[in-house]
Amino acid sequence: MNILVTGGNGQLATCIKDASIGFDQFQFTYTDSEDLDISNASAVNAFFENNQIDWCINCAAYTAVDKAESENDIARLINAEGAKNLAIACQNNGVKLIQISTDFVFEGNTSTAYSEGDKADSKSVYGKTKLEGENEIAKYLIAHFILRTSWLYSEHANNFMKTMLRLAESRTELSVVADQIGTPTYATDLASVILKIIKEDSSQYGLYHYSNEGVASWYDFAHAIFEISDTTIKVFPIKTEAYPTPAARPQFSVLDKSKIKNTFNIEIPHWRDSLKIAIKNL
Repeated sequence: MNILVTGGNGQLATCIKDASIGFDQFQFTYTDSEDLDISNASAVNAFFENNQIDWCINCAAYTAVDKAESENDIARLINAEGAKNLAIACQNNGVKLIQISTDFVFEGNTSTAYSEGDKADSKSVYGKTKLEGENEIAKYLIAHFILRTSWLYSEHANNFMKTMLRLAESRTELSVVADQIGTPTYATDLASVILKIIKEDSSQYGLYHYSNEGVASWYDFAHAIFEISDTTIKVFPIKTEAYPTPAARPQFSVLDKSKIKNTFNIEIPHWRDSLKIAIKNL
């Protein structure tokens, strides 16, 4: 089975590389923007026509949330047009697509976990363009899985966990937002679920939510990182307005995982348990 992974140098793609060890029945091809520019429709079509592909995992995305507010066109080109181009190429070549999306598609003005049927209405350019990408895929491709996730971190690339540990090397105290609520998600856990879907050659197409279990604020997440890593630093909770950013974040973006758990018969680890593994590996 031949699997194309776009965004091949990113965090999730690297975790897929780690998690795929032992899957000898899979042949992976990892591409970055220099190998395959997903915003270029003709390049995407040519790549699919010239290569035997059974599954495509789209990890390529414009993820600079704040920068997207001033680079609307670039974010849309990658997150929406890029997803559309892949969907059309997959449809034309009989390829199944797994698209990675985000909790940022929600406005975040509720207090109950979001299910797949809840209305998505983002405040940010990043969230809006990722939602547009979802809609383009659903429009052009039947054989698709859209996996919304939240607060991804791992031992690889840049992420909140590694940033907190790096800052703690030169500071004695930090202030972290405590009124934005969601769930940290270990990218390796998400990678394992992606590989399970492919291994089963599933046709249970559609939209799914996946994050680790449990609920936290960014303050809770930071506090746990320092506690588990035995790092001595004072952490103070602050409100969102004390740390203004160009892009609005969801105040509450906990995801309901019932659908993916029931469909694929999986157990999802609690975020603290996975955090312990990530810090130990790091």
